[in-house]
Amino acid sequence: MNTRRLPVYLLLDTSGSMNGEPIQSVNVGLKSMLSSLRQSPYALESVHIAVTTFNSLVEDVMPLTALEMVNLPEIVCPKSGATNLGAALEHVCERVRKEVKKSTADTKGDWRPLLFIMTDGKPSDTLAFTEVIPVVKACNFATIVACAAGPKSDPTSLHKLTDNVVHLDTMDSATFSGFFEWVTATVNSGSMSMGATTSLTLPPPPPEVNIVL
Repeated sequence: MNTRRLPVYLLLDTSGSMNGEPIQSVNVGLKSMLSSLRQSPYALESVHIAVTTFNSLVEDVMPLTALEMVNLPEIVCPKSGATNLGAALEHVCERVRKEVKKSTADTKGDWRPLLFIMTDGKPSDTLAFTEVIPVVKACNFATIVACAAGPKSDPTSLHKLTDNVVHLDTMDSATFSGFFEWVTATVNSGSMSMGATTSLTLPPPPPEVNIVL
């Protein structure tokens, strides 16, 4: 039995501007993503998912959990709150250091983790965000995908973190569904290609998801 895990970290913005339809749409998208992933035997065998949210505070909504055991709570957000993405990234890196098993002489460790970030704003903690960029890059993610959602998001700051930046023009359920379908396809592709390749090639995005060059 292959016990090597594919850790997938989701880092989701729950600042005040996500309140209402945007966060409801995110919840719908996450549920659909989980049910799609569970139809893949490759994903069921290896994928473990963790969900962290950030506003003025950073909170682990779900620990790193095997796909078949995931019971995702409803994600809520306050009426107001900052977008402390720097603190959130620092927190996720700390989790990766503790949770992702390294290979030893005797045993194979986990596959390289995947990180998906979704934010509808720009980092409120700009200094912390700038300082954490090299820390994130040192975490050895197989891929980092950053999603800038809606008209007030800032793809430019996300580009400092990763080349894989996408933009959603609107923040309704159809658009978020498209984004999470694409995340599903990316995770599925990761679960099938692990071991055959050291880096992950992203599948083509749906029409709602615009690649930011």
